[in-house]
Amino acid sequence: MSPQQWIPLAVVPVVLVLILLRNRRRRVLRPNLLWVMPAIVGPLILLGVWGSTRAVGAAPFGLDAWAVLLVGAVLGGVAGWWRGKTITIEREPDGSLRSRASPLGLVLVVALFAFRGVLRPLIESHAAQWHLNALAVTEAFLIFALALIVLQRVEMFIRARRILAGRPDDHMEVAA
Repeated sequence: MSPQQWIPLAVVPVVLVLILLRNRRRRVLRPNLLWVMPAIVGPLILLGVWGSTRAVGAAPFGLDAWAVLLVGAVLGGVAGWWRGKTITIEREPDGSLRSRASPLGLVLVVALFAFRGVLRPLIESHAAQWHLNALAVTEAFLIFALALIVLQRVEMFIRARRILAGRPDDHMEVAA
């Protein structure tokens, strides 16, 4: 096994442990700033997708390629909404909000990346046989990530506003 293959395999578990330890802490949640991450990541991903569709030698996107991108967006949106629901939001006595990411949400992200790693070479190698645009499949993974980020933040924003308005939330734990 070459270093290009085993180094990522060795780094990923270390990073996952660090992320799990970091996510155990409760962090201040500012609902008015939940738009910042999608506003930064969104244009970059969309610019990347647009640029790859305009690249020299790239096959033009037909209806089937746009359908693949739409499937990626829908699946990413569903995953993002679900991941947003796994985040615990707590209201502090002073009225501020705190959030804590669920380990289940991290497991979802890891599973999705593993699924992507397995599925991507399979689809790209069989794209012509299945009449798929290989570039569209690759870009669908980016659109998936974008939709995941956006819908997670939207779901968290809706829940945070509900909690701030004093309405009950299934995922909220009241701080003592």
